[in-house]
Amino acid sequence: MSSETPGKRPGVRHGNAPQRGGRWAIPAALGLVVSIWAVFFYAPTELTMGDLQRIFYFHIASWWLAFAAFLLVAGASIAWLRTRNPRYDMAALASAEIGTLFATTGLAMGIIWAKPAWGIWWTWDARLTTAFVLWLIYVGYLLLRGYVDDPTRRANLAAVLGILGGADVPIVYFSIRWWRTQHPAPVIMGGPDAGLHPDMWVALLICLAAFTFLFLWLFTWRMELEREARAVEAMRQRQLAEAP
Repeated sequence: MSSETPGKRPGVRHGNAPQRGGRWAIPAALGLVVSIWAVFFYAPTELTMGDLQRIFYFHIASWWLAFAAFLLVAGASIAWLRTRNPRYDMAALASAEIGTLFATTGLAMGIIWAKPAWGIWWTWDARLTTAFVLWLIYVGYLLLRGYVDDPTRRANLAAVLGILGGADVPIVYFSIRWWRTQHPAPVIMGGPDAGLHPDMWVALLICLAAFTFLFLWLFTWRMELEREARAVEAMRQRQLAEAP
């Protein structure tokens, strides 16, 4: 007699959709609420740009989490090529999707910030160009995932591209130190005149924490979805192989 519960498929969890990533959902939601309060009510107004500067906190947090996600893609891709453990391929995919989301947000905020600050929406300086190339690499990564049918070949090709994208992260980060750009000089670990007001630091750290919790929630949720999708696909393949 089968031990399976009637109406449920083996290998796929049921009834837990509202709990996906649940342990990080509340910290993420609370963190975002607190970050909005910190940015608009706690952090002081910057003397030169005024309230326009407040976009800085979300802009920086978006890019830092994008960088972290893309480095995780590279690390998971290397692990996949070494071990062939599908868990690493799933982690690379989840991180790439979330990193692309954060990078898109960071680019959009930068464009919105640039127009009133510089008088132009975009300029092809070193920081913006390398950031745009990084974004294109991971958009291409996701497109490649969608167009290659063979799972092993798809994972291998994506891993190579993911490692290439990870190598671009330090180039983007150090571009404003290596080349003269229109982008502002770094205020974090910058020169002797760089730095933030202590209250601005607090607001920035709150935003970084909130976006980190958001990343963890999305990553956990996406990993669970991918695990279930692969379980269903494996079951479908078994059924096709067993069909007369």
